[in-house]
Amino acid sequence: MNQEFTNRMLVVVEVTGARPDRPAYHAKVQVLNSRVAADAETAGWAVTRVAAADVTPVELLRITADADALIIVGGEDVTPHFYGGATGYEGETAHFAVADEGQIALVQRALLLGTPLLGICRGLQIINVALGGNLVQHIDDGIHKNIDVPIDQILSTHDVVLAEGSTLAASLGRIDISVQSAHHQIVDRLGAGLAAAAHAPDGLIEALEHESAPITGVQWHPEAPDSPVDQLALLLAGLAEQHEARSLRVDAPALAA
Repeated sequence: MNQEFTNRMLVVVEVTGARPDRPAYHAKVQVLNSRVAADAETAGWAVTRVAAADVTPVELLRITADADALIIVGGEDVTPHFYGGATGYEGETAHFAVADEGQIALVQRALLLGTPLLGICRGLQIINVALGGNLVQHIDDGIHKNIDVPIDQILSTHDVVLAEGSTLAASLGRIDISVQSAHHQIVDRLGAGLAAAAHAPDGLIEALEHESAPITGVQWHPEAPDSPVDQLALLLAGLAEQHEARSLRVDAPALAA
């Protein structure tokens, strides 16, 4: 374990702790979320996991109040009313409105306080919705998600081009990358202060970042078993760098005094 960051607290914010009606999907999600937590611990973070649907939004804000960084991970579709969408669309999943409300509040507080935040898959979509953006509710092209396959084969491999000069490109150290994704919704209108940080070959937005806050979202799954081995580690290192930069800014007035 990297001892440098052992006193840094990272909260991994999941959707729900139980899906009794979808056991195979829940098992897949838990494998991915556990990888995020395990790799973060290996990198020296003190990790707390919390399921946003299992607490109230107020409780979620309280539980995460001392977090030095946040990761909002994947799961079900965002409830449409949070971005002005309608229900009844193709591919619609279950919704967890309490989780959506709590995670949206987390993004908004992170923006206010400058807390480093990484969104993965649904987490990217939550970031966009929290800042006033909306979503395309369904794509079905077989590129961004394998179709009509067992859940353990749902992740699709495709290329992504990162925006030159983006924070994400600096973190990953390259422009052209291969990713694993499994999503049927995408960013449509970007939220306030957000810019596209990566695109798929079909032109769809695959990552976003805030123009002035340490908030980043990736539409793919760097924690997937078949993702490039260093991808998640580099994103975690980027969170650590953002936390250190924030700490220096917070400490500077005290030192000056």
